[in-house]
Amino acid sequence: MNYDAKIEVRENEMAEVVGNPLTGDLDQDRASRRRIWIVALVAVVLMVGIWFLLHRGGSDDAAGDASAQIPVVTVAVPGKTSIAGEINATGTLAARREMPVGSVGEGGEVRSVLVEPGDWVSQGQVLAIVDRSVQTQQQASQAAQVSVAQADARLAQANLDRALKLVDRGFISTADVDRLTATRDAAVARVKVAQATLGQLQAQAARLNIVAPAEGLVLERNVEPGQVVGGGSGVLFSIAKGGQMELLADLSEDDLAAISVGVPAEVTPVGSGKSFTGQVWQISPVIDPNSRQGTARIALSYDKALRPGGFASVKISRGTVVAPMLPEAAIQNDAKGSFVYVVDDKGIVHRRPVTTSLVTAQGIAVPSGLTGSEKVVLRAGGFLNDGDKVKPKLVTVGK
Repeated sequence: MNYDAKIEVRENEMAEVVGNPLTGDLDQDRASRRRIWIVALVAVVLMVGIWFLLHRGGSDDAAGDASAQIPVVTVAVPGKTSIAGEINATGTLAARREMPVGSVGEGGEVRSVLVEPGDWVSQGQVLAIVDRSVQTQQQASQAAQVSVAQADARLAQANLDRALKLVDRGFISTADVDRLTATRDAAVARVKVAQATLGQLQAQAARLNIVAPAEGLVLERNVEPGQVVGGGSGVLFSIAKGGQMELLADLSEDDLAAISVGVPAEVTPVGSGKSFTGQVWQISPVIDPNSRQGTARIALSYDKALRPGGFASVKISRGTVVAPMLPEAAIQNDAKGSFVYVVDDKGIVHRRPVTTSLVTAQGIAVPSGLTGSEKVVLRAGGFLNDGDKVKPKLVTVGK
């Protein structure tokens, strides 16, 4: 073996021991690429996992938010209730029959006033005395004239009687008898005239005093001693005939149509804890075109607590109504009228038009628009719209 061959053999042996560097680089490249693919695959898996977790959690949160945004509303099934009809109103107290009293005679100076407001007077009772000194003298003068006329009549009758006795003897002619008869008749007529004049003066003097035309309660006194009164002096006294009072209650057209004469009413004056029972005795035939109201007049018996001009509340009976009863907060109003919100079995809100009637302390009657079996929103109706989704919470009406 030559020298070159030995060197080649030696190099081959060394290569086997050390390894081929080109072969090592290829293996390293393959390993690096494998690691890169593995890392990339793991990264993709992680990203997919993270995306899935994020989107799954987001869906749950969105669902939770949507569920949390559905409002909870209080609802009730009102059913139907028998409601004693009642109209609540206010009004002014007044005398049912107020009698103005004034001077009906010639008048004169008032000497004394005998009554005060609040006094009870009887028919014909003197309320005020008017000076009658002049009228007294006139009566005395006329009484004397009556006496003179009566004397003339007696003399005329005596002359006629004597003449009649002389006619048969021929001393007196028939013409003289006729003249004496006429004289007697004229004298008798003058007696009647004088008596009538005296009666007139006496009547005028009697009318000077101001008297009560009927029994009742004195409401006003507008005269004082020393005051000169006459036919143009106006109202000197005001009397409530029989002490009867009334309440003038202002009612709407619907309420007026729902009552009739004779229905009972309970009146409570302001500032008084006492109530008085009366009845409607007159219903106004006219409606005020501005207020769209009319007057119901409620008769009341006399009581010191009832003061004309005072303010009072009244409850008037108006029969019985069978209808659902709802609290005031459940009934909404807008330009289209009254309505409520009803919740169906799917929790959807629906607007339901209704009409209302009786208003009581327990609520408002709804005679039309509801059957009583619906779930009606009791509160928060002003924040809802037709078609909204809600969570109904059922309670008993009045709770």
